[in-house]
Amino acid sequence: MSDNLTPTRPYLLRAMHEWMNDNGQTPLLMVDADYPNVVVPEGFIEDGHIVLNVSWSAARNLQLENELISFEARFSGTSYAVNVPIAAVKGIYARESGQGMMFQEEPGEPGAEEAGQEGIPTEAQKPEKKPGRPGLRVVK
Repeated sequence: MSDNLTPTRPYLLRAMHEWMNDNGQTPLLMVDADYPNVVVPEGFIEDGHIVLNVSWSAARNLQLENELISFEARFSGTSYAVNVPIAAVKGIYARESGQGMMFQEEPGEPGAEEAGQEGIPTEAQKPEKKPGRPGLRVVK
């Protein structure tokens, strides 16, 4: 497997965004507002996170690129330019149904090397494999 694979997050974000729009749902992004280079209105940050409405009607000039999400939006009647690095997006979900997905850190993101992916042990944390036969069996 190649170490130079592109991250899956931007592709999954675009797919979930399209699916939510096709189903009449409002896509919301959960963003780590403390992540480097995040540009969002500070008055709307709660506990280091901000939730952004990225529906076509709320996010003007929405660009869902591989490295950055950018758009213009109104917050309490004031227009803001918003820039969110893809790695700062923690999840995308639909306002109406709550359906969506949360993301884990991917290799190459800040913090991913030290902690390992959330819920996935690093090489040093993995238990040793015991030699012997494979553990699969047919169950009838």
